[in-house]
Amino acid sequence: MPSRRALPPLHRLAAFEAAARLLNFSLAAQSLGMTQSAVSQQVLSLEEALGRPLFQRLHRGVRLTEAGATLLEAVTRSLDGIADVIAMLRQEVARSTLTIATDFGFASFWLMPRLHALADALPGVEVRIVTSQLAPNAPAEDADITILFGDGEGRGVVMLFGESVRPVCSPAFLAQHGGTGRDWRMLDWSRLPLLHLDAPDPVRWLRWADWFAGHGLPPRSSRDRSLRFNTYPLVVEAALLGEGVALGWEPLVDRLLNSGALVPVMTEAVVTGRGYCLAEAPRGRSNPATLAFRAWLLTECAAGIKASAHARP
Repeated sequence: MPSRRALPPLHRLAAFEAAARLLNFSLAAQSLGMTQSAVSQQVLSLEEALGRPLFQRLHRGVRLTEAGATLLEAVTRSLDGIADVIAMLRQEVARSTLTIATDFGFASFWLMPRLHALADALPGVEVRIVTSQLAPNAPAEDADITILFGDGEGRGVVMLFGESVRPVCSPAFLAQHGGTGRDWRMLDWSRLPLLHLDAPDPVRWLRWADWFAGHGLPPRSSRDRSLRFNTYPLVVEAALLGEGVALGWEPLVDRLLNSGALVPVMTEAVVTGRGYCLAEAPRGRSNPATLAFRAWLLTECAAGIKASAHARP
């Protein structure tokens, strides 16, 4: 029994469609990356297989015959249908993927511990986390959603939690340099090893120089005992190893403080008007996973702020 789809070779139909749509074999050849003679040969082979002409060859250009017009309509309708299905499939793939852009600190200390909860909130969604050395200050073009660090201003930007910073270090380091329970002002801040996070220009977050100025302490010399890092996880790792005192951003270091791996050098925090913010990229607004992630993120941040407030002395 002959197949219902006894079609001519598809490359011949493609050559015919381009030539019929453009009514010019040379332009059709350019659009297909073929030679004009190759397009002519493909069309001729199709006409021979059908047993009738599809074009009238004129002195200048070509014109569709009645058979050619009928075939063009069918081929165009079929190609449009295929294109619609492909677009739908691609959209379904895009909708099942969520790309989040943020910095190393937020990804490592806030997002990573919540990956199981995130997977439960976004079943069937493949989450892709893209990090950069510095917190982005604008929505990333290649992401659906961006967690950035800034003042919370801008269209569609939502503040997640404000900048709240306390010096932190390992328990052993604090005991070595003054002992737990002592007034932080009793520590020799002129000699205490400090751990710095490189800041962008212009500066968007609290630096040690800001902390010293805000507490009425003289600025440190550029030759003091300090270590500099370009990512916050390295700063925290150095603090855990007892290499010095780091500025601890809440709630990024809350888990380490709660476990006792790090201890605060002082109880009160420096609070600014900046903080981590949520910003949606234009491409993410059509992604249903973005809306689900946004709802989950806001709920988690609100719960974290409430829990931190109750746990804070």
